[in-house]
Amino acid sequence: MKARFHGRLDDLPADAWNALRADDNPFLEHAFLAGLERHGCIDARTGWQPHHLGVYDGERLVAAAPLYLKGNSHGEFVFDWSWAHAYEQHGLDYYPKLLCAVPYSPVTGPRLLVDHGTDANALRATLIALLRGEAERLRLSSAHLNFATGEDAAAFAGADWLPRFDWQFHWRNAASESSAGWRDFDDFLAALNHKKRKNIRQERARVARAGVVCEIRHGDELDDAEWQALHDFYLATFDDKGNYAALTLDFFRHLGRSMPRKVVAVLCRRGDRLIAGALMLRSSTTLYGRYWGALETVEALHFEACYYQGIEYCLREGLTLFEPGAQGEHKLARGFLPTRTHSFHWVADPRFRQAIAEALRREAQALHEYRDDLLAHSPFARHAAEPA
Repeated sequence: MKARFHGRLDDLPADAWNALRADDNPFLEHAFLAGLERHGCIDARTGWQPHHLGVYDGERLVAAAPLYLKGNSHGEFVFDWSWAHAYEQHGLDYYPKLLCAVPYSPVTGPRLLVDHGTDANALRATLIALLRGEAERLRLSSAHLNFATGEDAAAFAGADWLPRFDWQFHWRNAASESSAGWRDFDDFLAALNHKKRKNIRQERARVARAGVVCEIRHGDELDDAEWQALHDFYLATFDDKGNYAALTLDFFRHLGRSMPRKVVAVLCRRGDRLIAGALMLRSSTTLYGRYWGALETVEALHFEACYYQGIEYCLREGLTLFEPGAQGEHKLARGFLPTRTHSFHWVADPRFRQAIAEALRREAQALHEYRDDLLAHSPFARHAAEPA
């Protein structure tokens, strides 16, 4: 087997890449990642230099990882700014670093893509060793893998990488032996305590009284004007927060062409005018909330477009999980519970590795206490309604 590093994802065949995915997570689809590169969303100027890893048995791709040389920590959502600052204080370079992740997307999913017809665990171990080896070869400060799930996270057991975790707020409609899961939105509301149930109904009523109507469309059901509006909403949000809006209109339209039924758009109209919207992606099991924006201020419209419309869509389509994005304690009151996310970090300098490990231990203790506090304010009437 041979390992090769590629400066663009289009150097790897799309069918072979997609065949390695453990599921149909849209953010690991070749079209999504390659589209970011083709349509001006990532390059070395933005701190995302593609450096994708492929492992080949002859000419057959048997393992791969989305990999980037990062010149900053923007668009990662696993925050290591303090680590970079510590390096700078000691006259050392933290950047560039090596990162295995999906750009601008704090979504969980597979990162170590392997051929399941061979020894998948051995291939994951090979990828982990190659990530570290490439960081050492390039004399980088560190290598990182963000938002790992399942078998990828397990593959780091015993490896010389520092584990880190955080909490995101996810909605889950998981069936159990005693329940088939919620059937519709009223069924979901019935599982909440009285105060939270009343609050959600009042928020939805405010949107209706404001004369705003929301509808859901898939990517192949949007016309050019609606794509333009969705991108304008996205830009408005980033302008309000003073952040850099990396995703281009061409990229939005590319998603509609290349993965049309995985694009889920919430369009909010007052009369004939689009005033707000949210762009989401989906797999066969999961809805991923992504980009929201509005040109008018309407009370509770953000909650309606980004959460309640998504929950209704999941219930209607039979999706069991809704990941609405990073952070946001306000999601708890709306049925989204804290769910652990995982990242792993290899640090070359043993002094910094030890210091960071100590910091992560303290951070983990605080995060456990934070979760306990969150669940003390659970929105559910019965703890049995909450997933483990």
